[in-house]
Amino acid sequence: MSVEVPDEDPRVELGRLAASLRAYLETQRDSGASGVPRGERLARSARGPDAEGALPAHPAQPRPHRQAPEIHAQAQQPQRAFVAATHAAPAAPAAPAAPAPEPIAPPAAPPPSRGDAPPSVSIGTIATPPRALAVLQAEVAACTRCGLAATRTNTVFSRGNPEASIVFIGEAPGADEDAQGVPFVGRAGQLLDKMIAAMGLDPERDVYVCNIVKCRPPGNRRPEAEELEACTPYLDEQLANVSPKVLVAMGNTAVGALFHTKMGITRLRGEWKLYKGRIPTMPTYHPSYLLRPSPQQGEAKRQAWEDLQAVMKKLGLKRG
Repeated sequence: MSVEVPDEDPRVELGRLAASLRAYLETQRDSGASGVPRGERLARSARGPDAEGALPAHPAQPRPHRQAPEIHAQAQQPQRAFVAATHAAPAAPAAPAAPAPEPIAPPAAPPPSRGDAPPSVSIGTIATPPRALAVLQAEVAACTRCGLAATRTNTVFSRGNPEASIVFIGEAPGADEDAQGVPFVGRAGQLLDKMIAAMGLDPERDVYVCNIVKCRPPGNRRPEAEELEACTPYLDEQLANVSPKVLVAMGNTAVGALFHTKMGITRLRGEWKLYKGRIPTMPTYHPSYLLRPSPQQGEAKRQAWEDLQAVMKKLGLKRG
């Protein structure tokens, strides 16, 4: 009985595989390589010598170059700082700073008195209470603010009652006034006293009389601008102290100094104005003008009397 031997003995195939593996390992050793190939390469080796030179379907990607740890960390610092700034958690509220000390305000000025204290007067740019009339009169007596100080005999301050409701204001002293140191004592003053009496008033008790300029201009000329400028502050303080209810401004110079106008008295008389925006003032003719003979003298006296009647009406006075 005969035994059939298969065409391919497994032992023969096993021996061929062992010989092939031995030959591969010797080749690897001779080339300096070590280890056993893995994955697809091992599968290709197992397929036999025909597959040894085949390339992989997808070439392996090169491995990225690794920086040194310190260089890598430095390169990422700006990026990490930006990320931290834009994604940081909200910071805890800072403790409130100690409040700065508030400035201590100066004490408030006391409210103005509602009594009989005289109003303030502006001297330069500072408003101050007016000085007592006696103090002011003493300063005027020693004044040398303008050239009239060199030619005067006496300064001429006032006459009458400083508590009166009416103040009559003229231009400047004449020769008689300069000699006596009292305003309106000459012919013009005598006429003024008659006019005041016609109003039912006493010239010494019921009115206060003064001039814009306190010294006589030489030759009884009209006061010059610098003389008016030097003396007007005295008048302002004088009137602030007296604080009358009504002023009567007599003549061009008095009206011009009080209201800073060059308009003539014939156009201004008879119309009420406000001195310092506060005291009603009646412009009228100066008594010396009423004494001067002219075709207009009679009419001027009539108009002056009308002006005084308007003052009486303003104060509620009745002729006795």
